[in-house]
Amino acid sequence: MPDPASRRSGPIRVLLAKPGLDGHDRGIRLVLRALRDAGMEVIYTGLRATPGSIVRAALAEDVEAIGLSSLSGAHQQHFTAVREQLEAEGADDILLFGGGIIPQNDAEELRAAGFTFLYPPGTPLDRIVGDLRAHLRPESEEGG
Repeated sequence: MPDPASRRSGPIRVLLAKPGLDGHDRGIRLVLRALRDAGMEVIYTGLRATPGSIVRAALAEDVEAIGLSSLSGAHQQHFTAVREQLEAEGADDILLFGGGIIPQNDAEELRAAGFTFLYPPGTPLDRIVGDLRAHLRPESEEGG
């Protein structure tokens, strides 16, 4: 978790990605639009991203959060690979969140692995926006 003293100002920067072979992107596109409409800067890597490409893009774009989406059932493998690569790069202060069809037992393991928020299909978009703002910009009502 980022040190409150090192918090940024300006718009929250978020990278969204669809790791693996999952070709369903409607949900992540809705999240993308909601975050942008809320004033956040969003980078979307598109479909079929690898954990390595996700981490490289996150570092290049200097993001504060990475959101992953999976409906294919491979969330454990892909999500934890992203976490491991972030740690290897010394960038484990980037907030991780995810969404998709994630069974409760898997969700508990992903939270233990460092995913701050996990959202099932149908989660209200304003909840996602609010969670990111509250975590990344707690001192600001508007989030930057």
